[in-house]
Amino acid sequence: MPEPPSEPWADRQRRARLRLLRMHYESRVGHIGGNLSCLDLLLVLHQEVMGPDDRFVLSKGHAAGALYVTLWSLGRLSDEELATFHKDGTRLSGHPGAGAIEDVLFATGSLGHGLGLASGLALAKRLKGEPGRVYCVTSDGEWDEGSCWETLIFARHHRLDNLTFLVDLNGLQGFGTTREVADLGPIADKFRAFSVPTVEVDGHSREEILGALRPNDEAGPHAIVARTRKGGGVSFMEGRMEWHYLALSEEQYLRAVGEVERA
Repeated sequence: MPEPPSEPWADRQRRARLRLLRMHYESRVGHIGGNLSCLDLLLVLHQEVMGPDDRFVLSKGHAAGALYVTLWSLGRLSDEELATFHKDGTRLSGHPGAGAIEDVLFATGSLGHGLGLASGLALAKRLKGEPGRVYCVTSDGEWDEGSCWETLIFARHHRLDNLTFLVDLNGLQGFGTTREVADLGPIADKFRAFSVPTVEVDGHSREEILGALRPNDEAGPHAIVARTRKGGGVSFMEGRMEWHYLALSEEQYLRAVGEVERA
């Protein structure tokens, strides 16, 4: 694991949320709700867990903004680059583009594909005798896709113990709640039925996320189901489906900034 950051978690979290809000406001694009729900997962994973031999796949590609801000927090992207988000000629497209930046290995956002890509990476690492783990963040609505379950069978069959996938369980997707659209019931129980070791955590708690990401000796892929809030950290966005799509007005942006700064 990398050296723990010297900046306190609350300050890192606040700074990243503010930068994410600013980036989305200035670019006038949506998906801010789903970015805020997984931002804490990405921060903890990249800042405190992943080493140089590890690889990351963002299967829920519409949360590209959260990934870019996380890389910015590590000094891998500049303020000037974030200012180009979603604009013509940018390297930072609304969904990650393969090869645009070193940290993005695959184009994602066509939901249901990322876990398969991550599993292929994990198997390739094993076959080549390479160190390091592969981490993949999926959305909860993404598990409506049959390809996710096919990949789960593949990963469990091949006992890919160098693969960890995290589910951003915010309970909302593009057309309603996950329960209304396609009720899967307690998804953690489904993973356990596939004999996949699964931990459930508060997806906004650094301590719980870190605890779940600590190495263990259980065979096969590992799953982390992170209970999150769409729009996490901004009261008028939390649990509201429309923030899957809406762009921020100036009034909403200033209100959101005020809430995050006071938190």
